[in-house]
Amino acid sequence: MSRHRLYFNLGFGASLAVSLSAFAVEAPTVHVYNWYDYIGPTTLQDFKRDTGIALVYDTFDSAEVLEGKLLTSRSGYDVVVASNFSLPTLIKAGALAPLPREQMPDFKNMDTDLLAKLANNDPGNQYAVPYLWGTNGIGYNIDKVRAVLGDKAPVDSWDLVFKEENLAKLGECGVAMLDSPSEMLPVALHYLGLPPNSTNPEDYKKAEALLLKLRPHIAYFNSSKFISDLSNGNICVAVGWSGAMLEAKTTAEQAGNGVKIAYSLPKEGAPVWFDTLVLLKDAPHPEQGMAFIDYLMRPEVIAPVSDHLNYPNGNRSATTLVAEATRSNPAVYPPAEAMATLFTLQPLPPATERVRTRIWSKVKNGQ
Repeated sequence: MSRHRLYFNLGFGASLAVSLSAFAVEAPTVHVYNWYDYIGPTTLQDFKRDTGIALVYDTFDSAEVLEGKLLTSRSGYDVVVASNFSLPTLIKAGALAPLPREQMPDFKNMDTDLLAKLANNDPGNQYAVPYLWGTNGIGYNIDKVRAVLGDKAPVDSWDLVFKEENLAKLGECGVAMLDSPSEMLPVALHYLGLPPNSTNPEDYKKAEALLLKLRPHIAYFNSSKFISDLSNGNICVAVGWSGAMLEAKTTAEQAGNGVKIAYSLPKEGAPVWFDTLVLLKDAPHPEQGMAFIDYLMRPEVIAPVSDHLNYPNGNRSATTLVAEATRSNPAVYPPAEAMATLFTLQPLPPATERVRTRIWSKVKNGQ
């Protein structure tokens, strides 16, 4: 799930692997593989200072790159940051090692509600612990949406973008959606009252009909362009990731361009995703890998990461250490009633994936 902010801005289209030369390979060492620009500005240096363990730290830019590396060869990594929807595939392939709780004294800090949701992808929470997480929802230009739909615009509902009479009007100021069938089709299914992780082809026909009806009013499907377009007023609504919408909001405020952006988590429910810390089964340095995982479960370590990236973490004990502006923002930390409506996405059988791919191609082409 490519939702990491500088990846968008820099427009990287290929796998990126950047080793930090500051961390010369020396014993003891841990090899870590993470999304690009998805760590605190001093976290790695602090880890080496506090533990005496050096790092070899490489980065990637898509879940496909990560899975390809882990499933086709010995990667040489100890710890990897894997999205929750990748976990069932990695677990089934035997790529992950169970996490020994006795080596994770800081596991007690994990949010039990988040662990329960993550268990949908990692039964029993055996292989993964939450790192950062977020939601998929609606980012919108407050003034433009009000001008088009009035003061009673349903900004708290998927009706804003899935009711044709609303979308037809919003199409005048520009609507964008993620170019991601694995994320958009589940939302469409959920809106129709169908299982978001359905494997029933008839359910997908209904989602296809809905999206094809809406297609003339959607400016484009893209998983990066919407951030800058929303922040500079080129579009007025986007369906995407919580952190991306907050980035657009911050960019507009820093530019002083008068564009006011808000993020809505629809009341009907929405996808919640987790990026998790996992230990590879063939990790060459498992002890150091466990030390790195446990280090990131320390409240004082993970709180600055959330502040830096505008994503909540999976550590309940860290919440009070997160900046007030971040932890009190319901777009970052949804309230309990909103959390109860969130659902996780599941990997689907190949036959269903082919159905989704065909539908998405038709929807993007408008036919």
